[in-house]
Amino acid sequence: MAPHQLALTPATGLMPPPSPAPVEYAVAVEEYLAASSLGPASCRVYRISLTGWAWPLVGRPVPTGPQRRRALSPVVPLALLDDSVTGSRIAAAVAERAKVTDARTVNRELSALRSAIAWWQDQGWVKTDPTAGLHHLRRRPAVPALTADQVDRIFALTVSLREHALWRMLYDTCAHVGDLLDLDADQIDLSSHRVKPQPWRTPGPSIVWRDSTTQLLRWLLAGRTCGPVFVTDRRAPADAAPADVCPVTRRARMSYRRAAEIFTAATRPLDPAGQGWTLQQLRAAGPGQR
Repeated sequence: MAPHQLALTPATGLMPPPSPAPVEYAVAVEEYLAASSLGPASCRVYRISLTGWAWPLVGRPVPTGPQRRRALSPVVPLALLDDSVTGSRIAAAVAERAKVTDARTVNRELSALRSAIAWWQDQGWVKTDPTAGLHHLRRRPAVPALTADQVDRIFALTVSLREHALWRMLYDTCAHVGDLLDLDADQIDLSSHRVKPQPWRTPGPSIVWRDSTTQLLRWLLAGRTCGPVFVTDRRAPADAAPADVCPVTRRARMSYRRAAEIFTAATRPLDPAGQGWTLQQLRAAGPGQR
């Protein structure tokens, strides 16, 4: 063995050279998780987060909703982490992710990537950290909750069944809006007024609602047993992801942005300031936030 392939250690005097770097990012992820002290539940969450970063690394949009959890990661060379464009791609992905989820989730996912990169650097598999210039997102200031009277006036509005079901579900559960929009019909347990436990989620509070909200969901689903719960008014475009299209109506999953626009526009006449309220304000008014 050539001299440069050996290194001295206090214990044995010799140490084998570092293992060769994996060619693929996905393999490196599994190596990192195998070497970590994370428990099974944490490993599952880390794997989902790290897999989600694979798309930005190759300049592709991250799948959304259930498709994000089920999609196979693209083939990504681990060496791409040392590419000069990777930092800007990750920064753009952070900005896009922040549009559809809260700062805490984005920061957790970014921390998972940073931890993995640091370990890969220790192994000598990558030289640079493309996340080095990024900062954790600041949590948005708490929004003022709507009053009970304002909530009553919202629920008295003449809007579609879809809006009534989403708004009441949000108010009852105090869940994140994005989590509700991600739901599929087969995840709804109408008999128990709750979302069925999901194996890929970290254990946490159950998403439950009142009987009256269940009745709205029954009418909204109208026998649908699969596909998105909340869909758009128009047919999905031809290039829409199959997981985000209702197989019965062929309509696409509603986006967070569209849901927010509809709520603000509908509540503008009720707002003394004439600006309209936000879904976050309705969520903050829910019984679970008091």
